[in-house]
Amino acid sequence: MLEQRTRIRGHERTRRDHATELTQDYAEAIAELIAQTGECRVRDLAKRFAVSHVTVNRAIARMKRDGFAATEPYAPITLTDKGKTLAEFSERRHRIVFRFLTALGVSERTASIDSEGIEHHVSEETLLLMEQFGAKQDGSKSEIL
Repeated sequence: MLEQRTRIRGHERTRRDHATELTQDYAEAIAELIAQTGECRVRDLAKRFAVSHVTVNRAIARMKRDGFAATEPYAPITLTDKGKTLAEFSERRHRIVFRFLTALGVSERTASIDSEGIEHHVSEETLLLMEQFGAKQDGSKSEIL
């Protein structure tokens, strides 16, 4: 019985994580582009994600509706405070998963690809242990502790 409830909770969490991962990816990319170039435009995101301008516009419209982004026609995209917080949260998770995978011996190329998916679905408990393991392996301090 416990196993079935645990499985159901796992499926529920996975569906919830899938619902937010696009917003997380976009927030992280917008923050990175702004940091690198001073601005973020639809064309930059379309190129980065290899999708159409229409796809980006739809994603940004949802982010704007949900309070993560702000933009006007033909203007750069910015993140609201809520969007900046999400971008920092996402980037931190990505960095921890990437460091964990490379500490295991995964190549940087593969760790970069794999961390893009894992970061959205890992629990805080697992993330903490990943971070502690990665810190132990490279002799640095844990960010969470």
